Amino acid sequence: MSNDLNSLEGEIEQTRERLASTIDELLHRTNPKTIARKEANAVKGYFVDEASGAPRTDNILKVVGGVAGVVAVVVVVRKLVK
Repeated sequence: MSNDLNSLEGEIEQTRERLASTIDELLHRTNPKTIARKEANAVKGYFVDEASGAPRTDNILKVVGGVAGVVAVVVVVRKLVK
């Protein structure tokens, strides 16, 4: 009986440690700074090649073209409305 009790207490302690570790990991993943850093790295990865560090001009040109298109549409709509 004593051996079973010690075994059970050991299992409970291991479960508590795993739970504490899981909670710490969840807190780290949901930290706003961690999320912001992860998203910033994702955006940077879209515009900069990780292997060479060179800018990805094709993706940069796509974004610049999209922004220019939106600005052109806004300018045309404003002129038509006036």
